[in-house]
Amino acid sequence: MSEVKIREAHVSRETYDRLKHYESLVKKWSPKINLIAKSTLDNVWDRHIVDSVQICQGIDFPQTWLDIGSGGGFPGVVVAILAVERAPDCVITLIESDQRKCAFLRTAIRECGANAKVVSERIEKVPPMAADVISARALADLTTLLGFAERHLQPGGIALFSKGIQWKKEVDNARSQWQFDLKSTNSWTEPEAVVLEIRGVTRV
Repeated sequence: MSEVKIREAHVSRETYDRLKHYESLVKKWSPKINLIAKSTLDNVWDRHIVDSVQICQGIDFPQTWLDIGSGGGFPGVVVAILAVERAPDCVITLIESDQRKCAFLRTAIRECGANAKVVSERIEKVPPMAADVISARALADLTTLLGFAERHLQPGGIALFSKGIQWKKEVDNARSQWQFDLKSTNSWTEPEAVVLEIRGVTRV
């Protein structure tokens, strides 16, 4: 299924090779600095890389893309790899507060021939970025994520958040504090997970 989805995403051989190299880096570094859960180390491709590729589907690459809480680079490094061919002028920024993970992210970006910068700081301390797109995966509940989106998105920007089985409950909880337009797309990799596309974030 994953290889089919990657082909459907129209990924070139060069991009595919970059993604495979990134997979090898994650497997090499993760036991040392805990980039991903040990239970998923044998399934990096499906569980993390394909799951990150899907976030870009249906979205035109913007001028600026901000990935917050980047951790092991999902989806930020994957986005940067896809952008090498699709949007070489897109400015991609990854925010991560863990210095060891930042070292990994910079290594992965360099070795995969991608173009992105890493900001080593807590999200709430970074000045507003006025990004066209903001993304996050496995970072925080939706209410918290929308606070980051309000701070770092420019007017008319899009937030892309991967969410699991409890996503509807998170949406209901978030609506007590936020107004937003929402589109959900079923996940390629998890039957009850979704990618949330959110616009028009304002406080209630």
